[in-house]
Amino acid sequence: MKSLLTALASSALLMGAPLASGVTFNTQEVNTHGQWQSLILNLGREHHFRAVETQSYSDATLSLNATQDVCDLPWLEVRVTLEEQQAESRTVNLVPTRIRIDEQPVMDSMAEFITERGDDGFYVHFYLGDMPALIRQMREGEQLFLGFDQGEQPPWYMTFQLEGANEAISRMQTLCEAA
Repeated sequence: MKSLLTALASSALLMGAPLASGVTFNTQEVNTHGQWQSLILNLGREHHFRAVETQSYSDATLSLNATQDVCDLPWLEVRVTLEEQQAESRTVNLVPTRIRIDEQPVMDSMAEFITERGDDGFYVHFYLGDMPALIRQMREGEQLFLGFDQGEQPPWYMTFQLEGANEAISRMQTLCEAA
């Protein structure tokens, strides 16, 4: 997977939009829920809350995230570890993406591929029209399937397990609302 993302990142440099430099947050109150975890990330007065699946891939995580004071606007993110620290913060590409939980209908989306200077991660942010529906399905489902279009090449697929997601998402939301 690393080589696929590295090749994709180097061949798809279509747009360059600087982003804030990667920042390391402190991790607190980590709880395990099956294959998922819930936790608090903080840096000074900035607090984020995360439900994360780290078991399906050794070099990738899927997370649902919320930020203090805007708990009703969670976002979905995939992070893939690359072989080296990135020299620039930039948007690498924006690609059509399909998200599906189990046998539910496919949700069409766009995914933004991002690197952050000084970070060894490759981030995928999703633009979803109905995040509440996706969260409901994640809480009840067994697997989340992602399909990323690659133009002329076959789509790139990822599958994440949802065992424990319901509990992790519930705790993430509770922590965010209580902050």
